[in-house]
Amino acid sequence: MQLPDMKEARHRTKTEVLVKNDYVLTEEEKVLGVGKTYFVKTYGCQMNEHDSENIRAILEQMGYKPSTDIEDADLVILNTCAIRENAHNKVFGLLGRIKHARQSKNVMVGFCGCMAQEEVVVDAIMHKYKWIDFVFGTHNIQSLPSILEKATKTNTQQIEVLSCEGEIQENIPVKRDNKYKAWVNIMYGCDKFCTYCIVPYTRGKQRSRLPKDIVCEVESLVKDGYKEVTLLGQNVNAYGKDLNIDYTMANLLEDVAKTGIERVRFVTSHPWDFNDEMIDIIAKYDNIMPYIHLPLQSGSSKILKLMGRRYTKEQYLELVNNLKTKIPNCSLTTDIIVGFPGETQEDFEETLEVVNVCKYDSAFTFIFSPREGTPAAKMEDNISLEEKENRLYELNELINKYSKENNDKYLNKIVPVLLEDYSSKNSSLKGYTDTMKLVNVKADSSYLGKIVNVKITSVKTWSMDGEIVELQ
Repeated sequence: MQLPDMKEARHRTKTEVLVKNDYVLTEEEKVLGVGKTYFVKTYGCQMNEHDSENIRAILEQMGYKPSTDIEDADLVILNTCAIRENAHNKVFGLLGRIKHARQSKNVMVGFCGCMAQEEVVVDAIMHKYKWIDFVFGTHNIQSLPSILEKATKTNTQQIEVLSCEGEIQENIPVKRDNKYKAWVNIMYGCDKFCTYCIVPYTRGKQRSRLPKDIVCEVESLVKDGYKEVTLLGQNVNAYGKDLNIDYTMANLLEDVAKTGIERVRFVTSHPWDFNDEMIDIIAKYDNIMPYIHLPLQSGSSKILKLMGRRYTKEQYLELVNNLKTKIPNCSLTTDIIVGFPGETQEDFEETLEVVNVCKYDSAFTFIFSPREGTPAAKMEDNISLEEKENRLYELNELINKYSKENNDKYLNKIVPVLLEDYSSKNSSLKGYTDTMKLVNVKADSSYLGKIVNVKITSVKTWSMDGEIVELQ
């Protein structure tokens, strides 16, 4: 067994990151899943979604076939998120359902993702969930075939969770969820260590993929007909700082734009590393989408310091002003935490002030959720849950107001939309504008995968309706 170790996971050295291309299946592993089905349930961020694309590809190389129903699958893998307590609760709730299903069918169960990197979670699995067949972490997805083979042959619980700074495995296969849009990892891990965040412990140190490997992947996607790529990383703006080759996120954005892919996006940005060079490149290239997700977390400089965010309220607002000045049509979204230890009513009101200035298109808002092993979990939390909920409600009301106001500006305008899937509405497709607005469009399936001009005919807080128009 290899068990997670939070202290070891915090360790950082200047050791050069090892890039590996040695993923390969044995002949036994290639047939292990023949005649069996699998179901992968994913929680959390885009990075987890992309990890699941790798997991599904590995399983299908092993002979497994996908199942659309978790109740009917021979193998169930939960790819988990550790960011908030609510994510923990959802996972453990589903485990109860799976255990019940196991009593009537011989189902293998695997557990992976960020929760698997937490000592308390793996300890609970070893003592309270002994029926879970195998556990692996974020650093060793490529080991899934051997772990699954051991669990199958020995009928004993297999736990292999590395707590290391991390390496880069380049040749893991991928089965993409979408035929038109693709996630592309540009880096892994994070070295920021915000005091509330467990990601640096679960994902390891920052390590950037080589530019040539990223550009090559995007070029392959272009050849395969993909319309859009989203460059992924815990802090994409810091891309390249660990490579020591004088190559930055701005350079990468430009090189990816030059591949000719029709749409380029990136998440997630940290304000600390968002510089003018990046802004200029976004403004320069039409195929870099004018959509920025820029986490605020708090509008109080005092709270930002306690969070370890490395910028002030004033610096954040200056960055937003630069973005909106150089990219006038950009949409801006954010993340905000309320009820962080020490947050006074005055601090919260400063957050509302920033929202009033930035007028975000949307926001992910949360009540502070302490993560065991992080510095913030040890801070005195003297704010009642009732007060936190009241603040969240007030914040959401303000966010919703600006979301609707921003959407209202689109009424009767013609905007480009990439139609990517069927809408829940009758005879409609759905897709996103360049500014990441969800639009339901009256169109048939022949338009799937196309970027079309859409006139917005109706506007709501979180979505719009439209119809295709032909420009003269």
